[in-house]
Parts: sequence; C-alpha cells; structure tokens
Amino acid sequence: MFSKSKKGKQKFIACTDKNKKYEFANPKELYIKQGKENIPIEIVSDKKGFVYIIWKKKKYQVEIIEKNQNQYEVLVNGVSYPITVESPFSYKRRKFLAKSKEQSKVERIQAPMPGKIVEFLVEEDQEVKEGEPLLILEAMKMQNEIVSNIQGKINKINFNLEDNVMKDDVLIEVEK
Repeated sequence: MFSKSKKGKQKFIACTDKNKKYEFANPKELYIKQGKENIPIEIVSDKKGFVYIIWKKKKYQVEIIEKNQNQYEVLVNGVSYPITVESPFSYKRRKFLAKSKEQSKVERIQAPMPGKIVEFLVEEDQEVKEGEPLLILEAMKMQNEIVSNIQGKINKINFNLEDNVMKDDVLIEVEK
C-alpha cells in the first residue's frame, strides 16, 4: 500500500545503500523530491534503444541490471547503484527497525560483482580510512578498486590473491 499525496497520487521513496532518500510521486510525473526541492527529470530513449535520464540539464545513461522485489541495481553512466523503492510506511518501518537493531562493530565489505582478486592493498590489523582502497577486483577484463566505506582496522581478509569471488561474497571485515 502506497500513501496518497494531496493530489491523490501515489508516493514512493527510493533509498540508496547509504540511506540517501529521494521521494517521488507517480513516476509519470517525472519530478524527484530532493530535500525540499522538486527537481524535474525526463526519461528519453534514442534510436538504438538506449535509455537516458535528463536531470539538472545533464544526460545519464540508465539500465536496470537486477530487480529483486523492491530492490534494484541500476547502472548509471557505467556505475552500478543499489537502491530500494518503498512506500513511506515501509521506509519509516525500516528506519525504526534499523535504530532498534544493535549496531555491529564489524563492517563487511562485499564483492559488488563476480570477479578475480588481482591485488590486495591492505593487510590484516592495518588501520584504514573511509574511501581508502582495499583491493583490486578484476571483472570482465576491467580492474575495479574496492574501497572501505568506514574508518577502522582490517579484522579479517576472507580470500587469497587470485581467488575468484561471487557477487556479495564478504571479501574483508573491517572493525569500527
């Protein structure tokens, strides 16, 4: 069940994995609420079948890579973003449950895609900063730098050099 806005339209909330929130009504209206500002977007496709979002006068190529219930993985200009689309009620419920859940002291860095570990840039017991590169993962002949999303100490490295990993495998555990 989605809530109705003042005009009787459905409201949705898209959330990123970093809990950044974007509110929007029926997607056909093509406005996204960011903070207190309503920002218009335009969805267009070209003759070759590629889909683009035009937002703030910039053009972004978009592709939905994976959908699982209300969770999506969206490729924008070649970069993958996990998002969820929720009703305001389910968003409030998720936020409430996250507050009541005991915070873990260990952050698990997962593989964003299947690939092969070609280089470790850290060792166990090493201190790392947020945004610091941890390892290089090769996928589809491209090398991807996997970075820490928190500051902490490397608790455990779960794989070895040259190991093949699957999407969502826990590569490294970082203690906050």
